[in-house]
Amino acid sequence: MISLSSAQSLLACCLVLMTGRFMTNKIQFLSRYSIPESIIGGLSFAILNQLLISFFNTQVNLEITIKPNLLLMFFGCIGLTANLKLLNKGGTKLIGLVIVLLPFLIFQNIVGLLLANILDMHPLMGLLGGTITLVGGHGTGAAYAVRFADVNSLQDIMALAMTSATMGLIFGGVLGGPVAEWLINHYNITTPYKNGETNKEIIEENENIENNIFQYDETSSASAFITSLCAALVTLVVGSYFTKLVEHCDLNLPNFLWCLAIGIIIRNIGPYLGLKLDDRVTGIVGAIMLSIFLAMTMMTLDLASVVRLAGPLAIILIVQAIFCVSYCCLIVFRVLRRDYEAAVISGAFCGIGLGTTATAIANMQSITKRHGNAPQSFIVVPITGAFLVDIMNVVVLTSFISFYAI
Repeated sequence: MISLSSAQSLLACCLVLMTGRFMTNKIQFLSRYSIPESIIGGLSFAILNQLLISFFNTQVNLEITIKPNLLLMFFGCIGLTANLKLLNKGGTKLIGLVIVLLPFLIFQNIVGLLLANILDMHPLMGLLGGTITLVGGHGTGAAYAVRFADVNSLQDIMALAMTSATMGLIFGGVLGGPVAEWLINHYNITTPYKNGETNKEIIEENENIENNIFQYDETSSASAFITSLCAALVTLVVGSYFTKLVEHCDLNLPNFLWCLAIGIIIRNIGPYLGLKLDDRVTGIVGAIMLSIFLAMTMMTLDLASVVRLAGPLAIILIVQAIFCVSYCCLIVFRVLRRDYEAAVISGAFCGIGLGTTATAIANMQSITKRHGNAPQSFIVVPITGAFLVDIMNVVVLTSFISFYAI
């Protein structure tokens, strides 16, 4: 057995992240579906570790005591970038998207629970194949997996959470474009290009719209990084304090929710107290925390357990993909008034409902490249995916877990 120290483990994580970035740049499939570098690199390490166990009866052990704090700081950073003033920019499309998103979160978990019951699995596996990983992504999946492993003593749940979140990214990226294309053709929607628009720089324009939402400063310095890091640490310390304060109460809230809430409070009250955070820098801090956390998580996976349990989970994910596509076509598109923007947002909804905001934006870029600009979509979807969906998802999941007492 090879045991690494804290410094050696951190170095190994950084090397794994660099390996993942290299593989993502070289393999088109990985970049096309926005598979995180930490997942690719960490999975490669886990495979090598499994080979060491199988052929040489040895393995590499990491020092990972810092891992839980990394995840909590990531959720704190989500809260620290949640500028509630942006809600005014979305208009009726934003309201419509929020209206359809809430019942989707509820029904996606119901579908997961029903399938878990049919497949004779623990109810938590149904939620794991629901909004925990498909809407929440790898970060939320890892947070709940840690909690379920500690409180409910479920084995191998972290491995399944990472597998589910990764498969969700692929489904969300594959299905979004075809859904939008079908809606445009089936309802004979007039697109900007059909209407005579010939803007050849459509992707660059959409990216500018998206970036302008967040009003980032053009320059970032070491002091801005330290300020954001300090704020993230405040969310960790204060959030952990509240977690311990209510641990013996009936209030059943995950510890990362406190960090998220503290971050939202700091972000929206701080400017009135003279505290100004650079959202871009805070986002970088959060991305670093999540990348290292996911790398550590993937590097320590037991792949043999994943293979053994992946079959029933695959059935849940396939049914969830069918449900998401049906919901986009029958509900999302209709509520958003059946126009071109509604078709684009419906394609993006597959990314939100099965993958991540990055997947949703990639879907929109692919659609608008072919059919023309959709400026409202590039405002509404990033705002919703940046923080609204995470807040709504935590509330829904907390309600489900409390109601089922699981």
